[in-house]
Amino acid sequence: MRYYHTPDTLFVRGTFRAASTGISGGIRDTATIFNHTVPVDWSHDEPKKEIARIAALAGYGTDTVGLLTAVPMPTLCVLQYDFITVFITAGMREHPPHAAGTINIIVCSSEGMTDSALLETIMVASEAKAEAMIGLGRDAGTPTDAVVAACEGEVRHQYAGRIAEPGRRVRDAVLKGVPEALRRYESGTVTEPAFFIYSRFKGEHWVAWSPHNCPYYPCHFRGPAM
Repeated sequence: MRYYHTPDTLFVRGTFRAASTGISGGIRDTATIFNHTVPVDWSHDEPKKEIARIAALAGYGTDTVGLLTAVPMPTLCVLQYDFITVFITAGMREHPPHAAGTINIIVCSSEGMTDSALLETIMVASEAKAEAMIGLGRDAGTPTDAVVAACEGEVRHQYAGRIAEPGRRVRDAVLKGVPEALRRYESGTVTEPAFFIYSRFKGEHWVAWSPHNCPYYPCHFRGPAM
């Protein structure tokens, strides 16, 4: 897996088996997953055409799984917990349901899962999102929230419930990431995505990580590849 972002779009590239609740959702193989920012006043009449347009402009054809959001991409939170990487954008507005905002979550595993485990991953991510939002005193979500769960490699995980290895990591990442992403959106001052790594050094905890001068480059990268 490799990922990068433009001012308006997060692109995640790899050889994925993916399940999506978003536009043209379902379960299928794909090489590209993306989350794209549209204007707040964007018309929702033809979202499939917008997904196709963004994929075509990026040169990725129709082999994509796409999500749309009105949340600015610099508010993105990326969280890595061992073999699980989670990407979250979150925004809430004051007048639901038509202006309620969107919380989009993309979960990627570098270890393969069964299709049923991918569906469990969506369930775990959605439950953790609701738990995080209720903990903030907010509604559990918005009418346009979406989740993508994707994996690469040979199948190693038959299950992904909240106490299974993938599910435990997904839950922890979403519980950390949703409040962070929402805080960043509501601050209105962020200029680039945030990165968090789950560390076991001196106790298990999340640490903020800067991509600048990163010794682990190119686990992320700045432009198209693959």
